[in-house]
Amino acid sequence: MKAGHFILRYDTTRAAVLALTVCLIPLLVSGCGPKEAKPEEGETGLALSSSAFKEGGTIPAKYTCDGEDMSPPLTWGEPPVGTKSFALIMDDLDAPGGVFTHWVLFNVPWNSPGLPEGVPTQAQLSSGASQAKNDFQRIGYGGPCPPLGSPHRYRFTLYALDRPLELVAGASKKQILDAMQGHILAQGQLVGTYQR
Repeated sequence: MKAGHFILRYDTTRAAVLALTVCLIPLLVSGCGPKEAKPEEGETGLALSSSAFKEGGTIPAKYTCDGEDMSPPLTWGEPPVGTKSFALIMDDLDAPGGVFTHWVLFNVPWNSPGLPEGVPTQAQLSSGASQAKNDFQRIGYGGPCPPLGSPHRYRFTLYALDRPLELVAGASKKQILDAMQGHILAQGQLVGTYQR
């Protein structure tokens, strides 16, 4: 084979590979790249607030173990269509042993606009809502009671659910979280701090 033929064949082959590569790159990128993200369960925002403290603000001592240890008033916005009940969980995000749960409330009626101050610490409420055990091993609300030192963050998370939970009052937080899977329409959060 003459050198000129070799160069011609080499150039033709190289051009074909290059053309194939240029054509395949968009296909590979579109086929192998990240897919369009599907909305997470309950991604829709649900406004949650309290007249007692602002987002990121200090929770008044009245609502802690240093005061009357009563639950703060909470209000929330219009839930999405299809909401049949609410659940609420309050956690200390900075507890020494990891997340510490202060309050778990479920089967709050779908038409409730919020919770009043001082929800009774009993398993079954007159509204039809139920309460679970907190990490103090008590039913109902247990206020912030951190060790002396830096401020702790307390997160209230409200869930709008497409059904009531088929659980009895006094159920565990894990049972409630498990029962909510696949039924969360929206959620909202409010975080307050407290320091001793």
